[in-house]
Amino acid sequence: MGAAKPPVTPAVRALREAGVSFTDHLYAYEDRGGTAVSARELGVDEHAVVKTLVMEDDRRNALLVLMHGDCQVSTRELGRQIGARTIVACTPEAANRHTGYLVGGTSPLGTRRPLPVYLERSILDLPRMYLNGGKRGYLVGLAPLELQRVLELVLVDVAVRQDAIDNQERARARSNEKEHR
Repeated sequence: MGAAKPPVTPAVRALREAGVSFTDHLYAYEDRGGTAVSARELGVDEHAVVKTLVMEDDRRNALLVLMHGDCQVSTRELGRQIGARTIVACTPEAANRHTGYLVGGTSPLGTRRPLPVYLERSILDLPRMYLNGGKRGYLVGLAPLELQRVLELVLVDVAVRQDAIDNQERARARSNEKEHR
């Protein structure tokens, strides 16, 4: 039996229509595995795996945020940069409704309706990024500048590295220990 054939999703159609050169990367999807699993399965740095996050602002307008796999979004900073009081992650049902994709298979390309897309600026420094191709267990590899050519991206600086979050949590735990002594 031959290798699995890559799916033809709305994201793949959008890339082909725009003439973008990309590579297909299928892997064994693990529920709740996130970018750590896809990076491990593909043998690439998790920093180069870009997650598509579906969020809403305080007016309940949907938006997409593209972020390094090993980072989180500072929603407070994102709100400040785009002029929103609050930004929250969508429920899986709302994310599906806004994009037409299942959580774990969300691509910024080929969404049900056009949505604003905010890209963490440092992603443009990557030589190659791996982005969801519109199906769980399927990423596409491409140059970040090609994505910028295809989508109307708004650049933001909202990344919080996981190691910084871990350090903050350790400091908070030490502070709590001192208070309880």
